[in-house]
Amino acid sequence: MAERFKVVLFDLGSTLIYFDGSMPEVVMRGNERLAEALVNQGYPLDKNFVTTFRTDLQDYFRKRDVDFLEYTVEQVLRQTLLKFGYGEVPANHLKAALREMYALSQAHWKLEDDTVPVLGKLKERGYRLGLISNAADADDVRILIERYQLDSWFEQVLISAEAGYRKPHPRIFEMALKFFEAQPDQAVMVGDKLGADILGAKNAGMASVWITRRAMRDDNFAHEDTIRPDAVIQALRELPESLENWSAH
Repeated sequence: MAERFKVVLFDLGSTLIYFDGSMPEVVMRGNERLAEALVNQGYPLDKNFVTTFRTDLQDYFRKRDVDFLEYTVEQVLRQTLLKFGYGEVPANHLKAALREMYALSQAHWKLEDDTVPVLGKLKERGYRLGLISNAADADDVRILIERYQLDSWFEQVLISAEAGYRKPHPRIFEMALKFFEAQPDQAVMVGDKLGADILGAKNAGMASVWITRRAMRDDNFAHEDTIRPDAVIQALRELPESLENWSAH
C-alpha cells in the first residue's frame, strides 16, 4: 500500500451508486405515497397536507444548507402533522409512512459497475474504508447499502441523520478520523460534490478526490472556480491508481 494514506472515505450517492430516474418526479410521488400511508393508518389528512409537507421539507433543506446541522425527515413530518392537529403520532406510524415514501426512490438507486471491484482492490492493498453520507433518513441509507452488500466493505458508516452534522461541516469528518485513529493527512475523501465532499475534506485538513461522471450539476458549477480538489477522476475505477501515484498530483 502507498504510504500516503491509510484511510479512504467515500460518499454514497452519485459516487458508489447512481439514480436512474427523475428525482423531482419521484420525490413528488413519494410525498403522495407517504400521505396515503398515513391516511391508511387512521389519519384523515386533507388535500393540503402534501403541499404543506413539501414546503416544510424545503424550509428544512434551506436551513441545513446554511448551518450544516442535520435533523431528520421524521422530525419534519412530525412538525407538519402537528399543524394538522396530530400531536401524538407514534414513531412506528411515522417510520411506516416514511418507508413507503422512500421505497419509491430506493427502486431507482443502482450500483455502479466498478464499485465492488474498486472497494475490493483497495482492501487488498491495505486501505481502511469508511462511508460518510449526507441523508435526512438513516434507515433509507442503510437499506441501500445493505441491498448492495456495501456494508461489509466499510469499517464505519457515518450518516448525517445520526451524526447530527452534514458535510461539509468539519465535525462529521472529525468523527471519522477519530474512529480510525487517523490524522487528517492520513485520510482522503472521495465524492462527487464540490461543496460537500471536497470542501468538507479541505476544512478538515484532509485530501480529496473529485469523481466527475455524475457531477455535472448546477451546485457543482457554482463552486468549480473556488473549490479545488487535490485530484480528479472521471470514474471510480481510476481511484486505485490515482492513490498509488499520489505524489504526481
